[in-house]
Amino acid sequence: MSKKDPEEKKQGRDFRRIVLWFWILVACIPLSVFLGLFLAWAGAFGPLPTFEEIENPKSNLASQIISSDGVLIGKYYAENRTHAEFNEISPYVINALVATEDERYYDHSGIDFRGLARAIAFMGKKGGASTITQQLAKNLFNEPTSSLVERIKQKLKEWVIALQIERQYTKDEIIAMYLNQFDFLYQAVGINSAARIYFNTTPDSLKIHEAALLVGMVKNPSYYNPRREESQERTLGRRNQVFHQMERNGLLTQEEVDSLSQLPLGLDYTPQSHIEGLAPYFREYLRSYMKDWLEEHPKPDGSKYNLYTDGLKIYTTIDSRMQAHAEKAVQDHMANVQRVFFMKEKGRKQAPFHNLSDAEIDALLKQAMRRTPRYRGMKARGVSNDSIDLVFNTPIPMEVFSWKGEIDTVMSPMDSIRYYKFFYHAGLMSVEPQTGFVKAWVGGINYKHFKYDHVIQGARQVGSTFKPFVYATAIKQKHYSPCMEVPNVRTCIEKGMFDLLEDWCPSNSDNEYGGVLTLKDALAQSKNTVTTFLMKQIGPSAVAKLARDMGVKSEIPIQPSIALGSVDLKVYEMVGSYTTFANKGVYTEPIMVLRIEDKNGIVLDEFTPLTREVMSEEDAYVVTNLLTGVTENGTGKRLRFGGKRPDYEYGIVTGFPWQFENQIAGKTGTTQNQSDGWFMGMVPNLITGVWTGCEDRSAHFGSITFGQGATTALPIWANYMKAMYADKKLKVSQEPFERPEGELSIELDCAAYKRKEKQDAGNPFDQEPDEFQY
Repeated sequence: MSKKDPEEKKQGRDFRRIVLWFWILVACIPLSVFLGLFLAWAGAFGPLPTFEEIENPKSNLASQIISSDGVLIGKYYAENRTHAEFNEISPYVINALVATEDERYYDHSGIDFRGLARAIAFMGKKGGASTITQQLAKNLFNEPTSSLVERIKQKLKEWVIALQIERQYTKDEIIAMYLNQFDFLYQAVGINSAARIYFNTTPDSLKIHEAALLVGMVKNPSYYNPRREESQERTLGRRNQVFHQMERNGLLTQEEVDSLSQLPLGLDYTPQSHIEGLAPYFREYLRSYMKDWLEEHPKPDGSKYNLYTDGLKIYTTIDSRMQAHAEKAVQDHMANVQRVFFMKEKGRKQAPFHNLSDAEIDALLKQAMRRTPRYRGMKARGVSNDSIDLVFNTPIPMEVFSWKGEIDTVMSPMDSIRYYKFFYHAGLMSVEPQTGFVKAWVGGINYKHFKYDHVIQGARQVGSTFKPFVYATAIKQKHYSPCMEVPNVRTCIEKGMFDLLEDWCPSNSDNEYGGVLTLKDALAQSKNTVTTFLMKQIGPSAVAKLARDMGVKSEIPIQPSIALGSVDLKVYEMVGSYTTFANKGVYTEPIMVLRIEDKNGIVLDEFTPLTREVMSEEDAYVVTNLLTGVTENGTGKRLRFGGKRPDYEYGIVTGFPWQFENQIAGKTGTTQNQSDGWFMGMVPNLITGVWTGCEDRSAHFGSITFGQGATTALPIWANYMKAMYADKKLKVSQEPFERPEGELSIELDCAAYKRKEKQDAGNPFDQEPDEFQY
């Protein structure tokens, strides 16, 4: 026996000890894992989600605003997440996700033990072991930790939760949940929002290179941010790595990978926020509407729905195509109006104000200053008035609105206030008179910079657009024919009549008198003399009552001057009231919402408009017939011009790129000093009202040529309708207004009316008292 035997024996024992400890260690790792899983399952590391919580995980879902033509026009959200079902997600996304994040996803039950062993053996250098299900568990039920020990405990809990999720959901459902939970940055929470924001598409329409980019972001969205210039190269590399993973898993060929890798990122970034997108003024109004609705409609358990997290679906009457046409019509024409207004006001010391002294202008600007957040914040901090004045008169860098884009400039806050006083604003609303459905709503020229809504918030003098109320009252009470002739002479309503304190003798805007006019011609030419004559016959109380019956809720003073539009009303009220004329005498209250559903599609509420009969079908048709004269031979006749020809010194209308031949009823309106310009336009199935003017009534064009409603408001209606008629799918009527069945008791044929007058004049016993005594 060799002397080395004891040494060899010792080495043998050491080797066996090493092997033993190796296997003990190998055995301890899975035992430790299973022990850790058991302890986590038993709640040793903190409570696990309940069965109900796993069955219904909390997820902040955005409430959706859906147009009548099925387009998502906006959301209300704490997180911009809209749920997408598995079958609503492109297969490219599913395949890319599995190939990149969890190759054995369909083979494991929540924990990939093979991947776990690899991660332990190679210390994570050849990839981690976190499965898609584990990542979902982390996103749903675990908060970030900073401690390594806490993270280990959290990891064990994630494994248990992942096993529970796998028992309760199918593999397809788990993938959909994961993709709906992930935050892709820029308010793109979930695959639905990500598809819309990054590529302006839906999740089921994502192309393979788009899907690969989004899946590549899953690893680290901030590091692989496709919008940041400094990270675009690595984002491209990460996207191409996803292609290689798909090739590795037999989903792509090498040739396809080579071809796809040459494609650019291909972003079509379409941000979604409360101030961007279609119909921002309408969406803001709807927010306040929903606030009241939520108070009155609790959940079955008595708690309140949350507009920002409960995923409600609000189906509206707005048509996204009509809304887009309306917004473009406003923007195109108001940019032109603004260009001319700047030119006309250039060099005037008092610009943009008229008929104000320097002291009055200063007071007006100071009042505007006191309404600003900057002023209120400084006052709240106790800053002195002198210091506030200094701040407001010190130039600073700022960004201001212009029709050519936002301008980075340097000016004092006070100068910026005056600059914004120059801007002409607009409000437009369209309603389907038979249903009351609001089809388009444009509250202003730019929501980011001008949040005041000129459809529902702003009441302004309506001018001659109020005259149809006077004519309608006269027709309803006295059955006057549009062919009845009235002398075009100044008419006075005397002191004491209708409680007047002095005689009221309004003049025509053109100061032209003489001869006689039919009621139709008088309304077409907006003659104040004839409207005053009618007011004298019927009185302001009757006119105000009719206006209220037709949906006007603003206060209407009981005085004769309302005949000429001295009353302040909203675009919303004016458009709603005109439904009575187009809807055969039945007022239809405008509505904006069709129904509201919860996140599961259960209908919570449905809406129908309020209607009431205000006048007979015949009377409504007669008033509509009167209003057609405005566009045939009156203040709205430029709708018939057509062609392209220069008009006016500065080209506020550089031509009339329209030529409507169909029957149109309408009314222009211009208030004193051209402070407000209006046009109300009607075709059988659509009523649209347009208002234009500056924020302050003292800011306006200096002449009626530029400031009248036919110049500032009517072209918006014309451009809007031209676009609508070009879009045949919208089915906006070009037919005449429907005549009531049977013989009318009011004669509309003026030749027949005159013949009948002559016949009646032949019999002295049939003559009626003279109605033209003043």
